[in-house]
Parts: sequence; structure tokens; C-alpha cells
Amino acid sequence: MTATSPEIGRQIVAGGIATNVHDVGSGAPVLLIHGSGPGVTAWANWRLVLPELGKTCRAIAPDMLGFGFTERPAGQRYGLDAWVAHAVGLLDALGIEQTDLVGNSFGGAIALALAIRHPQRVRRLVLMGSVGVPFAITPELDAVWGYQPSLPAMRDLLDIFAHDRGLVTDELAELRYQASIRPGFQESFAAMFPAPRQRWVDALASSEADIRAITHQTLIIHGRDDRVIPLSNSLTLNRWIDDSQLHVFGRCGHWVQIEHSADFNHLVGHFLAG
Repeated sequence: MTATSPEIGRQIVAGGIATNVHDVGSGAPVLLIHGSGPGVTAWANWRLVLPELGKTCRAIAPDMLGFGFTERPAGQRYGLDAWVAHAVGLLDALGIEQTDLVGNSFGGAIALALAIRHPQRVRRLVLMGSVGVPFAITPELDAVWGYQPSLPAMRDLLDIFAHDRGLVTDELAELRYQASIRPGFQESFAAMFPAPRQRWVDALASSEADIRAITHQTLIIHGRDDRVIPLSNSLTLNRWIDDSQLHVFGRCGHWVQIEHSADFNHLVGHFLAG
């Protein structure tokens, strides 16, 4: 990868971590926290969202600690505490006192925990295909977190993520496979979620009482056909967060922001503008 790659943003030291950040547009800030697929980067996750949100907001998308082109400190212990601290450290480094927050999947668990632990730092909350509540790990999530690099394995994972198999091209599989074997990527990824993996679902969950205490306006989004994170998670979040609305996309897997990008961008943009 070179500095001209779209996956490389600018480097900001956040909580002592040299962090790769995309910072697009101006206006009210919105922090976007990506999911936990192998080889993931903020750009891969949010590439269809950043340009649109950036028209009306300041859209900020970091590679979270242990992912992408953000520093991987030797001996780093990964977990919810470290990821929340990293996100807050980024807000501090950018001088942002309060932000809207969008969390995808694994990133939803971080967003939930951040809103619970630092409620004054969050204005509105968006959770998409979110982890963060107790659930029995799906075989598909177990496969994602247990990924061992190979082109066939990556192709299988992309088939899991997308409802529309037309999105899963050989070119995309090759691109994501190559991303997963960049130096350091697989090593940190394998260190995060070793088997047995139900414990990592549990470790990312916030308590029901804490979630019920959230007072932020919350938009919850899920793909009806999501095989990675069950739709029941979002139904639970909708029940537990009093000031929340739930939007379910049919013919959609775990990639709402990619499979239904225009509708996703419109929905989120409208919610944040309200």
C-alpha cells in the first residue's frame, strides 16, 4: 500500500496510538466505527458513506486499534475498554466535545459502550447490525472471527456477508484476501477473538440495565437476511432503548451500508439532521 491508497487517511495520535483517520466534510461531527471482518479498514467499511455524509457533516472514520493502518503496539490487550478509550482519545485529539456516533456490527458494541460510559460525548446514536447485547454466537460470526487466510475462505466469508451474491466478485474476494494478509493484519486479528468465541460476544455486551438507561435518540438498522448478527439483536435494542427507532431492510445481509447504500445514507443523514 502507498500513501496514495484511498485506505490511507491522515495520521492522528489518539490516546497514544498512531491512528489512521478519514476526516471528510465540515459541520457537526459524526464518528463512524467499523466492523471486525478480516482485513477490514474504515475505508473498506464506509467508502460509500463518507462522501455522502461529508456533504452535510464532518464524517470521521478511524481504523480502530488493532485494525487497518492504525498502530499495533506490541503486547496490546484488545477488548472493549481499550477500544472505547481509543475512540474517546480520538475525540480528545480532534478537540470534539460531542459527536454523533455510528457503529457497525462490532463497532456497534463500541458505540453502545461509549454512549453508556461517556453519555455527554454523544449526541445521537446509530447502530447497524450491532453486537453489544447477549446472544448465542452464530456459526457465521464464528467463521468470520476464526478466519484463516486463503482466497477460498475469503470468498466464503463474502458470501456470508452479502445477501446479493452479485456483489461477491472474484475481484472483491482477491482484494479483501490481499487486505487480510498485509503485514500485521492477521496477527492482530487472530489475537482478538481466539476460540472458544462465545466469550468475545459476551465481552462486547453491555448490561441490559445500562442499555435501558440510554437517553440518546437512537436509530437502529439491520438487514433482515443478516446471517452474521441476528436480527433479534436489533429487536432487543429497540425494546431496551426507549427513544429508538428500528429500520429493517429486506433482501439485505450484513452489509446494509453497501447493499442499500443510497437508502442507508438518506436514512442516516435525515436522522442526524433532525
